[in-house]
Amino acid sequence: MKIKNNWSGRFLVVALVTAAALTMTACDKDDDDNNIDNRPYTISGNAAGSQMVPSVAGTGTGTFNGTYNPATRQMNYTTNWNGLTGAPTSGGFYTGASGVAGTAAGSPWTIGTDWTGTGSTTGSWTLTQQQATDMMNGNMYYSMGTSTNSGGEIRGQMSATR
Repeated sequence: MKIKNNWSGRFLVVALVTAAALTMTACDKDDDDNNIDNRPYTISGNAAGSQMVPSVAGTGTGTFNGTYNPATRQMNYTTNWNGLTGAPTSGGFYTGASGVAGTAAGSPWTIGTDWTGTGSTTGSWTLTQQQATDMMNGNMYYSMGTSTNSGGEIRGQMSATR
């Protein structure tokens, strides 16, 4: 029995197998740059004396706005305050749910000698994994104290959104 030589059919099969192999090896399994979990979060929080535990009477207010990168755990922020009883003498981040006196998590702010009862500061802070988890779960706040209210005059619970 004689078998007919079909070169065009063989060429087509080889071409398809080669194309499939090239396509499969070109796939990038490392797609972290497309992973929505690595997108930055917006962090914000409004501060007032009424959020302190126990609450503090006064007209002081504050705002916190920033971004958080979960890949690096880096937070960049701007904090504003207004109407404090005097210049801030302390400020920092704390872990704790709303309405609960928390524990100090970090104080990356350098208190300026030229600060007054109204002002702003910017900065960045790299969180630990636990601090990042607390912040993402709404269990982190910032607070500023003055000589009149050394335990804190205003407090703002922080929230993360995308």
